[in-house]
Amino acid sequence: MSKAIVFSVIESPTHPKLSNLYNELGYEELRFKSVRNAMNALKKHKPDVIVAEFFYAYGTNYSGIHVSNLDMFLITLQKYPDYHPQFIVLVSKKEQQFVSKLEAHYKVDHVLVQPVTADQVRPLLQQSCKRNIPG
Repeated sequence: MSKAIVFSVIESPTHPKLSNLYNELGYEELRFKSVRNAMNALKKHKPDVIVAEFFYAYGTNYSGIHVSNLDMFLITLQKYPDYHPQFIVLVSKKEQQFVSKLEAHYKVDHVLVQPVTADQVRPLLQQSCKRNIPG
């Protein structure tokens, strides 16, 4: 049986270091420095869990219709109708108020406000493990 996979999308130094937790719980961690790289990896891997940071689109860094850096990733996931990974969003206190705009359009399982600890993430990963056990 293959290991469950977690995609870590690490776009800033504030992303928590969770590799030890993933290993302890039996996850294979695939790390990406950008959402775009993680989206491309979906062609080869279907993670059980995705942990990514939310950055609100204040200016023109993103297309006018997008709320954040995660919109395109969530749109890409919709191309796989029978595939539903657990999506954990990490957000700064300053940008927490904008996450609801993302949630109004896309399914997000959990939102954690930075700084995030392994103890906060552990039960979410354990829940995902139970959810993905066949039978």
